[in-house]
Amino acid sequence: MLDPVFLLLFSVVSIGSVMAAWLLLGKNTQAVERIKERPKLRPVMPVSAAMGWRELVARAGQWVPASTKNSPELKRLLVRAGWRHPRAPRLVQAARTVMIAVLAAAGVITALVLHFPLPRVVLMGCAGAIAGHILPTRLLRIKISSRRKAIAKGLPHVLDLMVVCVESGLGMDQATLQVAKELQHAYPALCDEFTVMNLELRAGKRRTEALHNLSERAGVDDLKKLAAVLIQADKFGTSIGQTLRSHSDYMRVMTRQRAEEQAAKLAVKLVFPIFFFILPALFVVTLGPVVMKMVNELMPMLDRM
Repeated sequence: MLDPVFLLLFSVVSIGSVMAAWLLLGKNTQAVERIKERPKLRPVMPVSAAMGWRELVARAGQWVPASTKNSPELKRLLVRAGWRHPRAPRLVQAARTVMIAVLAAAGVITALVLHFPLPRVVLMGCAGAIAGHILPTRLLRIKISSRRKAIAKGLPHVLDLMVVCVESGLGMDQATLQVAKELQHAYPALCDEFTVMNLELRAGKRRTEALHNLSERAGVDDLKKLAAVLIQADKFGTSIGQTLRSHSDYMRVMTRQRAEEQAAKLAVKLVFPIFFFILPALFVVTLGPVVMKMVNELMPMLDRM
């Protein structure tokens, strides 16, 4: 007859061994699942009006001939707006063509519904066509302006991080690459420009040429000044860290002065809203009861006279 203590010990060891094997097998299975290549599933995109419009423009872009006259200027504007796809100029031309047709048709239909005479119908159709021709370029310039403001807003913060990276021992190229990685979510426009500059340096371009291309792509005055300072420092062999720190202090002072300038302009800009909107309401509230009382007192006297 077996000893009960021996049976209990044998049971505990057996159960422990089974549980340990089960846990190890589960961990191995999880590791295999992590490293196993998963099949790529195509995301099911819901059909929307925006996707239909984009598909229409893309198909129209295949038939619209590219304009060679304004192509360099259009490409420069698209690069400054952050659109670097090779098909971007053709898509803009197609969007302009589609908008000319749509707005011209909308003008003609509106004029016919309102029973305008024939000359006015033609005039509204021409006005719609002109608006469709101008609107894409106008929207593109609005996009460029907002992107320039975003780059100018993020440049002082990017310079501070570049100073930290350079003074910690990184080179100029590694510092710009690290800044582009760290601040990608905070300032994506500026970090994209730094990423393109690093790609140009890896492709074999000189740093002077890459910095010049950076300033031309962005079209921001502050970034042009930074590129000029870095080109000068690279040309004369001065300290990059000291140069960046001095320019960072200069950028901070310029940002503060611009804020003070905007605050000083605020008083002048408030004159017209106060004069046309606030003062009439103030006069109604303060002088209205007095005028009503005077009318109520004077009207009986005028009637008796």
